[in-house]
Amino acid sequence: MALSLGLGLALSTLVIGIRPQVVVPFGLSALGSALLGSLLIPGLRRWKAGQVIRQEGPQSHQKKAGTPTMGGISFLPVGLLVAGIWKGLRPAYANGWDPHWLAVALLTLAYSFVGWLDDWLVIRQQSNKGLSPKHKLLLQVGVALGFCVYLAWQGIPTSLTLPGIGTLSLGWLFWPLALFVLVGTNNAVNLTDGMDGLAAGVVAILLIGLGLLHRDPELSVLAFTLSGACLGFLVHNHHRARLFMGDTGSLGLGGALAGLALLGDQLWALALMGGVLVAEALSVMLQVGYFQYTRRKTGTGRRLLRMSPLHHHLELGGWSEVQVVGSLYGITALLVGLGWAWWHWTGM
Repeated sequence: MALSLGLGLALSTLVIGIRPQVVVPFGLSALGSALLGSLLIPGLRRWKAGQVIRQEGPQSHQKKAGTPTMGGISFLPVGLLVAGIWKGLRPAYANGWDPHWLAVALLTLAYSFVGWLDDWLVIRQQSNKGLSPKHKLLLQVGVALGFCVYLAWQGIPTSLTLPGIGTLSLGWLFWPLALFVLVGTNNAVNLTDGMDGLAAGVVAILLIGLGLLHRDPELSVLAFTLSGACLGFLVHNHHRARLFMGDTGSLGLGGALAGLALLGDQLWALALMGGVLVAEALSVMLQVGYFQYTRRKTGTGRRLLRMSPLHHHLELGGWSEVQVVGSLYGITALLVGLGWAWWHWTGM
């Protein structure tokens, strides 16, 4: 709880000091998310929407079985709703909606629905299987293709900007990259969501970073409100968690991060500031690849890490959950600070 409160105070102070104009929507999202979570937890318990813990994970996590999941429905709608209401109060948008804002909101909801479907099947079947990997990937790619069609329709530049280095024109190669970013960020957030408060806190910090750098003021506000909603969710998700975000929350957050980065030409910021997400995803890829390679060579698969993703490797090395989560919060904050300094130093 102290760790979550410290994170909330630090991010609130940052927002007040650098972007005081978004303090109100940021704070309303945090309060609304915390309140909605309190109202939903009893209902989820009555519905027996408890998480099924995979047997392959750390044995210490088995005691978390039965904790209500689908927590994404308690904070993602709040962040989107507050941002939408805040937009509606601005005279410049009295006669219409920013299409980019709507696109990111719909992308977030679409991925959240894919995650909800997976969570629902897990609860219904009382197993940790949910959607098959093939069906889940097909749905993720389908949503990503729809968003790429929107980007092409809007004439988004097919280039990659690196502050201080220049702009790299990618041409048609931009579209495979966009698909990879959309699907990859989804899965990276999903893999990071394996400890109490880890994904919510890391993404809250990362959203602040993207919000500070975003050129579109409406998408910047959306990043701040979603960050506030993540902080409100931490009221129920800090160790020991009373509510898990589930795929409903992690896939929705992944979609929001990727959409914000693609529409703001901030793929560099997503990769740098989201270094923890990148490391978590890479740890799984390396673990699987090394296991398959050694099995082909020696007949017996070997593990590169004690367990993947990376946070489980650290936990099995003797770290407590709170130590792992606090350390990854700190690394994300450092990376966001480095990204912010790089952006300012290059005069972007």
